[in-house]
Amino acid sequence: MKRVLFVCLGNICRSPLAHGLFRDEIQKRGLSDTLSVDSCGTSAYHNGQGADPNNVRVAALHGVDLGDMMSRRLEDSDFFEFDILVAMDLSNERDMRSRQLPGSEAEIVRFMDFVPAAESPNVPDPYWGGADGFEHVFQLVRSGIAPLMEHVLSPSERN
Repeated sequence: MKRVLFVCLGNICRSPLAHGLFRDEIQKRGLSDTLSVDSCGTSAYHNGQGADPNNVRVAALHGVDLGDMMSRRLEDSDFFEFDILVAMDLSNERDMRSRQLPGSEAEIVRFMDFVPAAESPNVPDPYWGGADGFEHVFQLVRSGIAPLMEHVLSPSERN
């Protein structure tokens, strides 16, 4: 089984959204036996809390359930348990690269590298986007899910 981990700062907005969208894509493609997904944050600010209610609301409007998401902090063991760690911004990527332990073969990638016509290397913080911030981030993340899935899958697994 190939395992994918989405990582942001607090694990209440960007990474749980990507987690939920990627999980839906796994189910849609019938890949639940070969792929699994989780999310976490580089900080422990929100450990044990659910996804931000604004995030849950916007995702639900698009048929994506984030109700079971619970924030947790990135652990050293994640570098050995997951095959691909997906940074939601440059800061997360830098934090993961500095923490990756010798012997870990986990691939660290930046989510925005999979978003067509990305204007920034960072998935924006939805809190700074005003009333439309969460919707904007939802649309942005949704646009990168299929290209990321193609990166994750081996050629024989691609539909």
